[in-house]
Amino acid sequence: MTALKMMNQGKSKYLFWLLSVLLLFFMLYAGRIAGINCDEVLHYNHSLAVYDYFASDGKDQSALNTPETFLKYYGQSYDNLATILAKWFNVEDIYQFRHLMSSVSGWLAVMMTAFFAVWLEGYGAGILVILLFAVSPTFLGHSQNNLKDIPFALAYISGIYFSLRFLSSRKMIPVWESLLLMLSIAFCISIRAGGLLLICYLFLFYFSWSLFKYVKKKDRSLSEPAVRFVMLVLISVTAYFLSMLLWPYALQDPLRNVLESYRKMAHFPATFRQIFEGKVEWSDYMPWYYLIKSMIITIPLIVTSGLLFNVLLFRHKSDPEKLLKYILTAFTLIFPLIFVLLIRSNLYSSWRQFLFLYPGIVLFSATGYTLLLRSVKNNYLKTAVAVIIIVLSVHPVRFMSSNLRYSYIYYNQLVGGLAGAYSNYETDYYYVSQTEASEWLINYLKEKGKTENVKIKATYSVNWMFRNYPGIETSYFRNEERSMHDWDYAIVTNRYISPYQLKNKIWPPKNTIYTVNADGVPLCAVLERRTKSDYYGYEALRSGKIKEATGYFEDALSKIDDDEMIFYNFGAALYQDGQHWKADSVLKKGLEINPDFDLILMYLGNIAKSEGRNDEAVYYYERLLNVNRKYFDAYVELAGVLKGSDVVRARQVLRTCLEINPGYKQAIIALAETYTDTNPEIAEKYIELLKTIDNKNQKR
Repeated sequence: MTALKMMNQGKSKYLFWLLSVLLLFFMLYAGRIAGINCDEVLHYNHSLAVYDYFASDGKDQSALNTPETFLKYYGQSYDNLATILAKWFNVEDIYQFRHLMSSVSGWLAVMMTAFFAVWLEGYGAGILVILLFAVSPTFLGHSQNNLKDIPFALAYISGIYFSLRFLSSRKMIPVWESLLLMLSIAFCISIRAGGLLLICYLFLFYFSWSLFKYVKKKDRSLSEPAVRFVMLVLISVTAYFLSMLLWPYALQDPLRNVLESYRKMAHFPATFRQIFEGKVEWSDYMPWYYLIKSMIITIPLIVTSGLLFNVLLFRHKSDPEKLLKYILTAFTLIFPLIFVLLIRSNLYSSWRQFLFLYPGIVLFSATGYTLLLRSVKNNYLKTAVAVIIIVLSVHPVRFMSSNLRYSYIYYNQLVGGLAGAYSNYETDYYYVSQTEASEWLINYLKEKGKTENVKIKATYSVNWMFRNYPGIETSYFRNEERSMHDWDYAIVTNRYISPYQLKNKIWPPKNTIYTVNADGVPLCAVLERRTKSDYYGYEALRSGKIKEATGYFEDALSKIDDDEMIFYNFGAALYQDGQHWKADSVLKKGLEINPDFDLILMYLGNIAKSEGRNDEAVYYYERLLNVNRKYFDAYVELAGVLKGSDVVRARQVLRTCLEINPGYKQAIIALAETYTDTNPEIAEKYIELLKTIDNKNQKR
């Protein structure tokens, strides 16, 4: 019997390594064809600044000056390492090299999780880990080009794994476990300051393990716990300082700046508007369940089913020591979720920032299936379980086979796949489809012989794609402002497009000449300029040539009838020309294209207010604030309309504004004015508050 077990174990080990190698080749291929994501551009540029910092012995300080991107707060060591290697080896295609590095880190995260599973439950569980990762589109998609979240996931699962191995080792001084644990913690912190959690976990694990040994194993010795505690302190301190080797900001003040970075990352300063449940909302105002739901609807059902089996079969974990390992590992999954819900973090881009939890989720799913297969004695039932696993794998595998470049935007059957999620949730939030669109446009222009004096705009940088074509000028623009720029071709993703336009197929616009699709869903459009009258009209309007502007806009609308900004600018020109009713009519036609266009709603409210149609003004201002709670001018204008008839409500409107933006001076002034006649003392307090804000701004 023993020989048979050893033979089966040998076969399992062989299969384990075979699947590992096959997955590595698959991930390297996926990385080779991967598109460039928007964060890559930012982080690569910052890594160049970091390289210059060290190359100049700290004289080049650009890596420390990141007021808009906040990138100095990221350790981003893996990005920096990729750039250093690219510089040393004179790599030309830097992004393909980065994607190779990303794929390798993703594969290592898979392998570390698989080793963890083997350690807990044997090679069968390790094989299941590899198979579950192989049908995980979101994780594999990010592994193609995400040098921030994927390496962090690798470091996080490694830190947990080696923490448990260190504590459960029978050796007084587990050398290899100590070294690998130290490197894992250092690597984790060096990517994000949130990696400090691993140090906290380490000491929590230590005290939990010591208590377990004291209670369950009746281990009363003090020498071994004391030695291990000293080792943990040395490991933690060494890892902490090692994490700063490629992090200029941390090197300036190793204690204060790392903690400041952690604070910034916990409450990221930049906020973004995104689609969730069919509505556009700011990232810092997402519902409390945003993160949980995002995970539930994008993790394949085969993985969540395994988690469920793990919970249901919890009683089968009879070994107390193994049970403790599971409990401590489970804590590292649950705690970050609870913590982020309690502190109301600024969350965006689905659950990308929490990909570090996914290896642990797969670990529990794989061990759940392992426990299920062990608890089922009947061969027919085991076959049924295998069939269920295969059936549940079909949906994610089919999606990846058709949309490998866009695996990261996978949605499961709970929302009807990607087609069901479209216009209700974000899809290509990472702008990956711009790479394919750029490739197509390059070939199109070459076929047409148009590679000179061509202007291309894009909703994110495509400079790298066009680097070999000096006659083609590329630059950034916002999609809604496309009529206000000079361009010949444009590359526009579905990010920041109104859900109304997506649902009603108003986007992509009519001048689209190529569409990048995934599962029939348009991700990116290549536009060809049909006329520049819209641009000339805007330039004339900006120059005060109102008559000329109206003529251009009339011509533009005869050719383009699906761009709300043209209607807005035309309406503005007409209103300035004294054609108020016509302006009102044109603006309302713009709302037919995009009912949530805040600029038009604001303009219509202002027109109604100026003409004494207060009820109509209130309607537009309130409608605007329902669409965009951070359009602060609308609060002030709405309060101005309400002040005469309902001063209490006007004050409440202004206080709501100040709850969102406490430093918004116009709202403070307006609130003070509501008290000027009735309660001058309160008005004076608001004026004093205004002075303190001005003083803070002067100090900055």
